Amino acid sequence: MAHSLKIPTYLTGHLLIAMPQMQDPRFERSVIYMCAHNSDGAMGLVVNKLFDQLSFPDLLEQLNIETGPRTEQIRVHFGGPVESGRGFVLHSDDYVRDGTLKVESGFALTATVDILRAIAVGEGPRNSLLALGYAGWGPGQLETEIVANGWLTIPADEKLVFGADLDGRWRDALAKIGVELGALSGQAGHA
Repeated sequence: MAHSLKIPTYLTGHLLIAMPQMQDPRFERSVIYMCAHNSDGAMGLVVNKLFDQLSFPDLLEQLNIETGPRTEQIRVHFGGPVESGRGFVLHSDDYVRDGTLKVESGFALTATVDILRAIAVGEGPRNSLLALGYAGWGPGQLETEIVANGWLTIPADEKLVFGADLDGRWRDALAKIGVELGALSGQAGHA
């Protein structure tokens, strides 16, 4: 008896894991936290790639925000190719202000300058990830990519999203669902 993999209707609060044969270099070996997914499309943030051109202290300086004790520890991530000049903070839901979207399972998203000020002085959320840009899909586009064997999905957890091992996050996400890299095939329906 064959078993089928059930894909949740909508993937808000899940992680997308790029399959090894991903052709788009912007998403190669990427892990994406899905902030929103509905009949109008999907929006997510790449959580395992750094944005090399800008540091957090540089960003704060550009925005005329005073730096604090945690400023140097925060890395700026490449959130995706859409609106790459726009900043988003994916964070634990212990910080909720005007403009914060509670996503799911302990995660929230804030895109205001206030959260950057709070983080800079050590008053922000327990866990946070600053990203420039986002990944976006039109209606039905993400579902088509999943069916075409472009992505695997798993429920998100804080360790995978905010953990220290940025380089190993893709492998760790695959391992969480019991997939070994060498066992993956680029052909739909084959493991």
